[in-house]
Amino acid sequence: MLAKHDLGSRVVVRRLAGVRGDRPQFTDVLGELTEVGDASLTVATSHGLVVVPLAEVHRAKVVPARRGATAREIAALELAAADAWPPPVVELLGTWRLRAAGGYTGRANSALPVGDPGLPLPAALDEVVAFYRRQGLPPQVDVPLPLAAGVERELRKGGWHAECTVEVQVSPLSELIAVTPDGAGFELSPTPSAGFLAMVADDRGPLPEAALHVLTAVPELVFAHCYGEDGALLARARGSITGEGRWLGVFGVETSPAARRRGLAREAMGVLARWAAARGATDAFLQVESRNTGALALYAALGFTRHHHYTRYQLR
Repeated sequence: MLAKHDLGSRVVVRRLAGVRGDRPQFTDVLGELTEVGDASLTVATSHGLVVVPLAEVHRAKVVPARRGATAREIAALELAAADAWPPPVVELLGTWRLRAAGGYTGRANSALPVGDPGLPLPAALDEVVAFYRRQGLPPQVDVPLPLAAGVERELRKGGWHAECTVEVQVSPLSELIAVTPDGAGFELSPTPSAGFLAMVADDRGPLPEAALHVLTAVPELVFAHCYGEDGALLARARGSITGEGRWLGVFGVETSPAARRRGLAREAMGVLARWAAARGATDAFLQVESRNTGALALYAALGFTRHHHYTRYQLR
């Protein structure tokens, strides 16, 4: 049986789920052991906290820590993230996506090498280069790792340069909701306000026409705005639901300089998490550059953990 010294360990608890005929039926609960009480065990699973009465425990044990994400899991999340940030131009090379959005953000203007391009790698990368030359953009490839390590090796051989590394982090929505306020000070809208777009432009310069498509062309989407008493936008965030309804994608969480250190970023995360959970999503993801230590610290404090990472390569 599990004991208090096992708290924080990954465990599997086999519990009695009922009886069929004369035979007992069991189900397994897998996750982190968070509480050992006199009458129950509490396990944090990927779908939320599960309290198992001790009377229902058939057996329980500590199991090895969870392995890293599988290739299938990385590919699925990368595709969900791509759907959450859709460029107006997408061409398929086999199952690779060649994406262009007038230069608005790296991820909307880079190839995503998930799956099979239908060509040998050198020829596939030649097609990538040709696509971006036609678009008048620098050739870029976002390489999910370790999923596309072979693509990375080919890029390095071809003289491509690493521009940045992006951490893809995840959290169960139940856990995110538990550590964030409800964001009652935020207003939710299906479209971005003028102030929202102005704040984006302040960061990135004048927005190309394609930017509005990237920001809004997702079926399940919300924009969160927090305004001051004078009507000025204090904080913003964007949330989307993709990946067959599973994933909340969190994008563009930003607080104006005058309103920082007031917890508005946490409130934004909280209001998006509750919005997504109400629509059936179960998990959240976000993407943040590895050199953005401030954002990484915030997300770690909220319980986000690394799923995988990708490196953006560019041919100069």
